[in-house]
Amino acid sequence: MQAINLSQLLYKIDETLQSQFGYQTFWIKAEITDVKKYESKRWCFLKLIEKKDTEIIAEMKATAWSQGYVFIEQFERLTQQHFANGLQIICKVKVKYSIKYGLSFDVLEIDNSFALGQIELQKQATLKRLVDESNGQITKDEEHYFTPNKKLKLPVVIQKIALITAQNSDGQRDFNNELLNNNYGYAFEVDEYLCQIQGENAHQNIIKQFEQIFASNIQYDCVAMVRGGGSETDFKPFEQYDLAKLVANFHIPIFTGIGHDRNTSIVDLMARQLKTPTKVAAQIVDHNYMFENNLLYQFNQIEQNIALKIDRAKQNLVNLKRLLQSLDPQNVLKKGYALVKFNNKIISNTNQLQKGNEIETYIKNTKIVSKISNIE
Repeated sequence: MQAINLSQLLYKIDETLQSQFGYQTFWIKAEITDVKKYESKRWCFLKLIEKKDTEIIAEMKATAWSQGYVFIEQFERLTQQHFANGLQIICKVKVKYSIKYGLSFDVLEIDNSFALGQIELQKQATLKRLVDESNGQITKDEEHYFTPNKKLKLPVVIQKIALITAQNSDGQRDFNNELLNNNYGYAFEVDEYLCQIQGENAHQNIIKQFEQIFASNIQYDCVAMVRGGGSETDFKPFEQYDLAKLVANFHIPIFTGIGHDRNTSIVDLMARQLKTPTKVAAQIVDHNYMFENNLLYQFNQIEQNIALKIDRAKQNLVNLKRLLQSLDPQNVLKKGYALVKFNNKIISNTNQLQKGNEIETYIKNTKIVSKISNIE
């Protein structure tokens, strides 16, 4: 038997693969795993796998060089989530063989429309589950979702706030700056519940913060859940069923400012969405301003009503004074009437008088003393 070198056999395999596949490309559907990105070099190493139920039935190493990395960046911009383990994608690949590194695929392009469709399908499935499993507590019309949390009435003044955010984050700074430096000088008490809010298990961290708020028994006026925007594109934690269900049923009103203006997460739909941390803080300040403004309006209305009543009372006094003046005996006498007195008392009933009584009759500027000779 004559042996050949390993490289000789591998070259034959290489020649066979080249003759079979050459420069052909293929669109394939697969799940990605073992993702390792090198942003400085704009490379990404990963595995493409196919599963039947939970069993992996096919697997291949793959690499996205600079050409393919462009589509990974597009994917993250469009879908607003990281290119990470567990995603289903459709991608264009080229068969690559190296006698040193073996068989692999070069990822040349990613069908982002498929990825967006998969994400939307998963989102709609989660929303449907929230409604179906809520026993009528979560409902939906054509455009809006109605949850127990959304139906909670806000206190007339918001003063004590539980803030869920990441430590030293843009969201934390933006919220606190807007709230504490408000134009009206309102004072707020903010308790911060800090945790990691991005990554594979971030939704579990957020759930733990809600559990701490519940366990504290503190009477918070509202909960603000915020995160900044910037280059972060992974909002996957806010699409998770468990977190969305908790938010929908939480006993304290929740404002969300998750920092992305273009899309709305499932958690946003379950609470009061205000897009950004700054807008959440501004809404809280405006809520208190509306109360103060309404209070001042009511006060002004009371002042105006009191002033109006005083004016009416003054006018009534003037009218009464005029009436009293018109009824003053001196003024009555001036009109031609006479006043009769007997024993210094005004006579209004002639039964009090007899013949021979001396009476006094008062006419304008005149007093007449007379004796009664006859009464008819």
